[in-house]
Amino acid sequence: MGTPSAERLITDHRGTRYGEVLAVFAEGNELNAHVYGTQLLNDCPAELWDSLDAATIAEDLGALMVKLNGPRHWMLDGLGTKGEPLEPVLREFNGLLMRRIAVLKLGTNPAQVPYICRQVDRQAVFFFDAGKEIHELVDADGTAYVMQAYCVGVDATLNESNLAGLADRLDLPEGWSFRTRILAEELVVDTSATIATVIQDELENSYTLPV
Repeated sequence: MGTPSAERLITDHRGTRYGEVLAVFAEGNELNAHVYGTQLLNDCPAELWDSLDAATIAEDLGALMVKLNGPRHWMLDGLGTKGEPLEPVLREFNGLLMRRIAVLKLGTNPAQVPYICRQVDRQAVFFFDAGKEIHELVDADGTAYVMQAYCVGVDATLNESNLAGLADRLDLPEGWSFRTRILAEELVVDTSATIATVIQDELENSYTLPV
């Protein structure tokens, strides 16, 4: 049998708000962050998100540390999967329902450092529609990473209409650039069977490597 094509399960997803809890554990000789998110469950209500306490959650989970990642807004247009989905692991954090959606591989360094590639096991497919605006970080070798979500937890003034202005705001590594363009055709980022590569800028906006 051939490899099944990616099926789009969610559409009109751009702009949807979500939040994540990243719980860091020592597993073997490395550190991994188990990522719990509100994606597809709720829109991360502010009153519940603002009530979360990272230290309390870390104690409850037995984690080394917890990072509250967000709130965030998707910049992709559709979500999908290929093959059979994983059995969900649901958990409430002070009344905010989340599910475990990914494992972020931290190696030996849990610090959140901008412009450093991280490996994420998320088993998902992202769709960016033709004719839509996308924003990309381009490294010194010309490799482009497309923005998958912007964060309002660091800068609450960020919104879809002013993201192009990041070109003048980000303190990019030497040789890197930020660009905005309109997609001529659909972009599909399929990491349903591979490990995703993700980076963040200093405002904690996230970008994924198209594969």
